[in-house]
Amino acid sequence: MRYGQAHKLYEGPRPRTRGVLAAFALAGCGALLAAGCAPAGAPGGKAGASPPRAAPTPSAADPAGSPSGSSGAAPPPAKGSVTVAGEIAKDLESPWGVAPLPDGDLLVASRDRGTISRVAAATGRVTPIGKVPGVAPGGEGGLLGLALSPAFASDRMVYAYFTTESDNRIARMRYDEQRDPGQQLGAPDTVFRGIPKGLVHNGGRIAFGPDKMLYAGTGETGDTGLAQDKKSLGGKILRMTPDGQPVHGNPEADSVVYSYGHRNVQGLAWDKDKRLWAAEFGQNTWDELNLIEPGANYGWPEAEGKAGKPGLRDPVAVWKTDEASPSGIAWAQGSVWMAGLKGERLWRIPLAGAAPVAGPEAFLTGKYGRLRTVIALGGDRLLLVTSETDGRGSPEAGDDRILTLTVR
Repeated sequence: MRYGQAHKLYEGPRPRTRGVLAAFALAGCGALLAAGCAPAGAPGGKAGASPPRAAPTPSAADPAGSPSGSSGAAPPPAKGSVTVAGEIAKDLESPWGVAPLPDGDLLVASRDRGTISRVAAATGRVTPIGKVPGVAPGGEGGLLGLALSPAFASDRMVYAYFTTESDNRIARMRYDEQRDPGQQLGAPDTVFRGIPKGLVHNGGRIAFGPDKMLYAGTGETGDTGLAQDKKSLGGKILRMTPDGQPVHGNPEADSVVYSYGHRNVQGLAWDKDKRLWAAEFGQNTWDELNLIEPGANYGWPEAEGKAGKPGLRDPVAVWKTDEASPSGIAWAQGSVWMAGLKGERLWRIPLAGAAPVAGPEAFLTGKYGRLRTVIALGGDRLLLVTSETDGRGSPEAGDDRILTLTVR
């Protein structure tokens, strides 16, 4: 059994060796910015990327078919590349959700501390902005996903998904930079509550879609029956207004449930054609990348991986669980990029429309440990957040980190 099952909740630390220190010049990142590779306000790299870890031998992922579809643009190459351009921050504790601010700085959630900090992109300075009241960390629960309001420029609202003593919920807080550090978060306004909580499988990723609606990935908390129960909020992808109400166009008019049959969704991202993709933890055999359609049943617990069963939606790509344990995903340069926790690698899935053009490709295998969150900054730049201090890693000096990547 892999970790995450009720009888094996934690994966013990594993001995690892650090590779040779790799230096990355700030000038390289500056050249990218000057060339216009990043959007206005995107975070830049900092000199001196972290030393890579000794890499285990990677194994092949399984390419999978998917529904066809193409926007007519040239597909990405079958083989890509990843360069670590710099390190924005280090010595972070249990980082989970990240929300880039308009000026390029970052808001970062600490799962176990229940705090949100601002990380200066230019210097890496970490400044606490406040603690989220009611967070009850434990197991895989705590302060998880972050997202900025679509109207952040005017309302200054920060949304957070977090675990309490009774449930998982989503609240929004006003961010007031004029107040003293540590006191900059207003009182939480709960917009949605009642998502099942557990020691495992709490989901937690939230994001605003191209439609400016709020999406949330949830888990089935280890109670597998919740995933197929449409009346339960566990094991689902939810879609709601910024105020937490069901949205016109949802499968059921009075429900926020958008798709079901999920085990534990921690990755949400949209491609340039506004298709929604989600990463999902499997149990013993297959982790999944799914193309999400409203009302579709993604199979858990009746299926894991590609089952070909009538009425169930098969994943676009699958991985052995030791190679992935996927958390955050992002879309950039024609590919979905997926952070692996137990797999300790960044996966690239090149797509022509909704179909893979080649099998998934692994990068950074074992170099930085467990990888939690990946965020697209526009163009060929990504942010990557490590997760060695979450109780299942083997933290070393400098962990946890936020890295900037240049990808193709």
